[in-house]
Amino acid sequence: MTTKLTINDKEVRLDVDPTTPLLYVLRNDLELNGPKFGCGVAQCGSCTVLVDGDPVRSCIMPVSAAVGRSVVTLEGLGSRETPHPIQSAFIKEQAMQCGYCANGMMIAAAALLEKNNNPTEEQIRSALRTYLCRCGAHGRIVRAVTEAARSYQDDTAL
Repeated sequence: MTTKLTINDKEVRLDVDPTTPLLYVLRNDLELNGPKFGCGVAQCGSCTVLVDGDPVRSCIMPVSAAVGRSVVTLEGLGSRETPHPIQSAFIKEQAMQCGYCANGMMIAAAALLEKNNNPTEEQIRSALRTYLCRCGAHGRIVRAVTEAARSYQDDTAL
């Protein structure tokens, strides 16, 4: 069955089973490697993508549920030339070790900052509480989100 999706502002058409998890389509068919396969049961958050601006666990979302919606992966947030503020902040704050949680953390943080460009530390921690990081980089991750928030505030002040 041909499925039409909007991924990172580009329309794509794929012949896939509509029950295939969106994560598999993103990684296997579209070769987007930002979202990771972690647990496969929506517990760790490494597969998170934005769907119509909200963070969604793509490992349990059937591709059919993404039809007619805007899907943004880590690759769609920014580029090497023009990184998203959260991507720049993660680099500046060295907010990852192994990098497995980074996709979910950055996607969730980007969603938070779109809704609230001046979050408190408590709001940041709350937005990221369901994303697992085994390396213990949470302190640096919170600092990175705080740093990215400053960029959002600077942009809105212009």
